Amino acid sequence: MYDQFKKLADIDITKEPMEVGPTTHYMMGGIRVDANTQMSTVPGLFAAGESAAGLHGANRLGGNSLSDLLVFGKRAGEFAAKFAKENTNSLIDEKQLTDSANWALSFFEKETGDNPFEVQFALQEMMQELVGIVRNENEMLSAVKQLQLLHTRAENVRVTGNREYNNGWHTALDLKNLLTVSEAITMSALERKESRGAHFREDYQEKDEKTGKFNLIIFEGDDGKMQVKREPLCEMREDLKQIIEEMK
Repeated sequence: MYDQFKKLADIDITKEPMEVGPTTHYMMGGIRVDANTQMSTVPGLFAAGESAAGLHGANRLGGNSLSDLLVFGKRAGEFAAKFAKENTNSLIDEKQLTDSANWALSFFEKETGDNPFEVQFALQEMMQELVGIVRNENEMLSAVKQLQLLHTRAENVRVTGNREYNNGWHTALDLKNLLTVSEAITMSALERKESRGAHFREDYQEKDEKTGKFNLIIFEGDDGKMQVKREPLCEMREDLKQIIEEMK
């Protein structure tokens, strides 16, 4: 740490204080995949490692992250190859491609609009303040409302300059995904009314054993809006139950 601060910031941490702040270290959730093949609910789309959900809950990354990636990355690669051999190429919807390209370029065509960096900063500040390390229902309900406003702002951002190496354009394109993930985190946190692992609720400080028996699934409803449902976990094998009991 001494070497890093000295080289990158010219700060001698043995003589002056260094700034420390919380950051996202591990996403405790992700794309839903089959445990064996690692294929998602979208046929032909595979995911492994931190982008996939299922193996790890409230833990801190370390050697287990690397072993996770190696084991399930191997599975994903093998089954993706098998899937590719057994299935013909999918038909590409040209209209979808055209619509996506037009949407991506539309940010350059607007004469007025928000700066994408300002919208990103507003999202970052709001999530840090209202859906941070210590959470409560009132603040997260406020965050849901503010996310709706930020969605509107994100749709109206304006980008200037050329396409090449344009960080403003990259940020404008990223905003939709950043807002989607932020909404999923907030809605899931609202639904889990307990404190477990790294999920801490100021208004529900005790662990609730009932909530350890289901997963929270985020999906798109028929109305196009994000929805949350509870899905019961499979019954654990007796030998695994015994190991967990012994480790308590």
